Amino acid sequence: MPAASPAPPPVPPSALPPTAERPTLDVLLPLARAGERLPADPGEAALTALYDHPLPAPAPGALADSWVRANMIASLDGAAAGADRRSGSLNGPADLRVFRVLRAAADVVLVGAGTARAEGYGALRVPAELAAARAARGQRPDLPLALVSRSGEIPAGLLDSGDPPLVVTVADRPDLAALQARIGADRVLVAGDREVDLPAALAALRDRGLTRVLTEGGPRLLGSLLTAGLVDELCLTWSPLLVGGPAPRAVDGAPWLRPAVSARPAHLLHSDAVLLGRWLL
Repeated sequence: MPAASPAPPPVPPSALPPTAERPTLDVLLPLARAGERLPADPGEAALTALYDHPLPAPAPGALADSWVRANMIASLDGAAAGADRRSGSLNGPADLRVFRVLRAAADVVLVGAGTARAEGYGALRVPAELAAARAARGQRPDLPLALVSRSGEIPAGLLDSGDPPLVVTVADRPDLAALQARIGADRVLVAGDREVDLPAALAALRDRGLTRVLTEGGPRLLGSLLTAGLVDELCLTWSPLLVGGPAPRAVDGAPWLRPAVSARPAHLLHSDAVLLGRWLL
């Protein structure tokens, strides 16, 4: 998520500089707002308004639907990761400004277990300065992590933490009983028999009141979600890097989408050659 020269080290969210040092973002689209500047402020009010995570209204007598937002990054040559096989090697301060806001707006973060291993995921925390807006939207203060894993290894550090993730898996997982005993049966969401049933997984999250879903990939999980027609929007950052190598694209492992999924821009931002787009699918 190999090149001729070494990639820069990943930039963790905790390394984002203080508010006064965070990059200003320039609005390119929509045209009516082109030229507007978005300097950082502690609560990120302007940026949060741009990235407001829609909450689908339920049909009469029905549960609320889900709104699935994907957040991905790509190099100029289309790679979803650098030479270290991590997307973090493509990140920078502008992308991390948006990354924090997207997480704070979500009810749950959905990722593949392989991505959790590669990117070193831990328990998620909403930054204190973004907590007030989250509370005002009626969202719970904690941000659950949901891992999709048919049978793959789940990092022990996550499973044994004081706040283990939700695990979306299948009924014939060999270690299902052991996993349920380890983190609690209520945290294991069985969705499908042999292959993960993603609509069923989203329904299980909805049953817990988790309807604003942010998926951070990896590329194969995003491909599966797109193939199933489950993605409502894509937030895609273009990093001004060329990495070469056999890296996956932001969408990987999916068949041809027929018809191709069309998208329209909600907005496009810029900072120091980094482009940050939000696309409605």
